[in-house]
Amino acid sequence: MQITSHSSAPDERPGARPNERPASAPAYSERLTPSLWALVAAAVVAPMAALVFAPFDATLALVIGAIVGAGALALLILLSPRVTVSDGILRAGRAHIDVSLLGQPVALTAEAARAARGPGLDARAWHLIRGGIDGLIVVPNIDPDDPVPTWAISSRTPDRLAAAILKAQAPPSS
Repeated sequence: MQITSHSSAPDERPGARPNERPASAPAYSERLTPSLWALVAAAVVAPMAALVFAPFDATLALVIGAIVGAGALALLILLSPRVTVSDGILRAGRAHIDVSLLGQPVALTAEAARAARGPGLDARAWHLIRGGIDGLIVVPNIDPDDPVPTWAISSRTPDRLAAAILKAQAPPSS
């Protein structure tokens, strides 16, 4: 796989291959972390774990409770899916699609986003929806060979995500 960059200067990093260039920075990047209330609810496992070990040793119980609580929070954050637009590719969680195969994105918030996530959600659509994230972007898939008609993706800033997709779809200016 050839990695290209907008720069025409060769990569001068130690150990870099002559034809390899660093990947460009994403035009848009967002991690769909759980809401604050979900993180607080997950932190409740810390005192529960401490209570299990309290009869043996109070200090050990506190240490184990802190480790379990921190581990639960870290897992929730680290395993959260990421949405990026970079090098003409939209990545949403583990899925990706070239932006040239997408139509005009629609950024939704408030009641329109709730309706699109609920009764307006197409069962055939590919979706990455996270609770606690109000915004939603719906992008038509114009690839005739793909059975998925649209992509519906949660975003805290759906207008910025839509703008990044539109910018990636624009032909490069010379």
